Amino acid sequence: MIQMDKVDQIAAKAFEGYIVKKDLLDQFRKQFPVPTYVIEFLLGRYCATTDPDEIAEGLEIVKRQLSDRTVKTGEEEYFKSKAREKGSIKIIDIITARLDARTDSYVAHLPSLMLNDVRINVELVNENDRMLTGGFYAEIDLEYDAAIAQENRGRPFGIQSLRPIQLSKRNVLDILYQGREQFTWEEWQDFLLRSIGMEPSALTDKAKNVLFVRMVPFVERNYNMVELGPRGTGKSHIYQQISPYSHLVSGGKTTVAKMFVNMGSGERGLVCKYDVVCFDEISGVSFDQKDGVNIMKGYMESGEFSRGKEPIRADGSVVMVGNFDVDVEHQQRISHLFGPMPPEMRDDTAFMDRIHAYTPGWDFPKLNKSYFTDHFGLVSDFLAECWSRLRNTSRTTQILPRMTFGGALSGRDVSATQKTVNGLVKLMQPNPEAPIPDEMLEWAVKVAMEYRRRVKEQQKRIGSAEFRNTHFSYRIGEEGVETFVTTPELHSEHTISEDPLPPGQVWALGMGGMDENAGLYKIEVNIGPGSGVKILNKPTPAPFSESVRYAEQNLYSKYKELVGDRDPRSHEFSIQLRSFDTARNGAGIGMPVLVSLCSSLIEKHIKGGLAIVGSLNLGGSLDLLYNAVNVAELAIEKGAKTLLIPVNARKQLNDLSDEMIAKINIQFYTDLKDCLLKALVE
Repeated sequence: MIQMDKVDQIAAKAFEGYIVKKDLLDQFRKQFPVPTYVIEFLLGRYCATTDPDEIAEGLEIVKRQLSDRTVKTGEEEYFKSKAREKGSIKIIDIITARLDARTDSYVAHLPSLMLNDVRINVELVNENDRMLTGGFYAEIDLEYDAAIAQENRGRPFGIQSLRPIQLSKRNVLDILYQGREQFTWEEWQDFLLRSIGMEPSALTDKAKNVLFVRMVPFVERNYNMVELGPRGTGKSHIYQQISPYSHLVSGGKTTVAKMFVNMGSGERGLVCKYDVVCFDEISGVSFDQKDGVNIMKGYMESGEFSRGKEPIRADGSVVMVGNFDVDVEHQQRISHLFGPMPPEMRDDTAFMDRIHAYTPGWDFPKLNKSYFTDHFGLVSDFLAECWSRLRNTSRTTQILPRMTFGGALSGRDVSATQKTVNGLVKLMQPNPEAPIPDEMLEWAVKVAMEYRRRVKEQQKRIGSAEFRNTHFSYRIGEEGVETFVTTPELHSEHTISEDPLPPGQVWALGMGGMDENAGLYKIEVNIGPGSGVKILNKPTPAPFSESVRYAEQNLYSKYKELVGDRDPRSHEFSIQLRSFDTARNGAGIGMPVLVSLCSSLIEKHIKGGLAIVGSLNLGGSLDLLYNAVNVAELAIEKGAKTLLIPVNARKQLNDLSDEMIAKINIQFYTDLKDCLLKALVE
């Protein structure tokens, strides 16, 4: 009996006849020389059921058809002989065609039989013109005519009929919309991942996001994406195995004629014929003409390219995938994250600006059996057809009024983020009539901003001043709080980042004491209904408890000048201290704690790259700092760009070396309010 979990059971009702058990592929995957979606096309025809007996019966038919119709290496002559003896055979192969000007006729190429000059009538070519570019898989009736074989230069093999391996139903989106209604958002995410063969329970949230963004080019027109990362993480799998609307260009020379348009014949190229064109092993890709990259840049910007005077529009998405030879930290030390790209693209900030998303391949694990699912998912040809039709829909008008972007985003950043958000929302909620919850929209915006910011950070590293501001932020709804989005690989968790911190979070430097050195802390405060301050660290170090008590008393007694009319006594603050050095007792950090409490109460961010120093007493005055030079040097070591320090330490800092003082912006504060105002994002 097949073990079905909750998602399987929902899928069986919602998509009856359109689901297949994904591990059925395993017995065919390495056995037959065809991509996954070809096998799933047959599985969908004969095994789209949850009944074990029907599945077993269907598997026998699929096995028989694949055995009889796919040509393995070494069997070419056997199949040709069968065609001669029987007059015709059925095969499954990738078919391409070309015009033979000498005879004014089309000839087809069937690679598995190594036949380059197969007769094919003009009607079949016109009905399936993709065979003139990259070709496609089809079920083919191949005939052999002995009489033609006797002729001089005769072509005895001919194609009688063919059936492309893809779904041709018109109402696929209606089926998808109705089926999606049965699932919660989390269940739908799991089902979508299973539909491309992956098991969600084995993946982290970051890895799932990588997979979802890999899907976006299939549902969003003219979407440009780069994914670089370690080998063996399945970067090109989805573009090669899942959809007949996707074409993989392996590393090496590619031609402008094949990619865009043939100037001689006017024949349209890959970006016109396919939804997605993926360049695999991008580091080895080059064009046959010098202006190839410029034509591609123009196409990635506008979706147009020119043939003579006539501009040609296309909506194929461009995906570039490649490998790092080192880990991401080392790659950032030796170069930037576009380092593995071809030389003509690697340092071109204008080219980078056209990339809508940089997918972090390092967030996805190296694939092994445990990551593949044995549950049910949508049949690949149904999924591919739905994705292709979703390209004609947009959710932008529904989501745009609900999003506000921060000032750091340029026009191209905004449009790139919007395209990614639109694609992710279409994947998660395909029905344009269905509402989009704030939670879903916020997830999509965060992912889109992180993946676009990664592009901007590399432009900044190359040195262009125009890309200096990379502090991306957003607001959802009119009452929403501004939220900043970071790229995790940019900084270690143990160092102070340049990104603004969420309300309630502060980097603090403790000045140490008799038995402890100065050290770096992060204070995190959450606010809720109730009253008082609750310290989450157990057991609580006595010096930290004292710092919190002093900060709390000063907040209660001076709240009107610090936070206006918000009464701190009607809220409960939960505070946690994280230490990053040998210093762990939290002594003398009353001022940073007070700033943290105030910022959480008024919901204001703390400036990025900022470290705060200051020991409070009960009356609100600031204790003398006796080791200001050590504290400033520690701030520099931990990556701080600005040090906020009491003015009573000013004279001591005259002893800070010229080399050190040039590395940090030191700001002095005179009292509690002055410190708070200088710490908050304006």
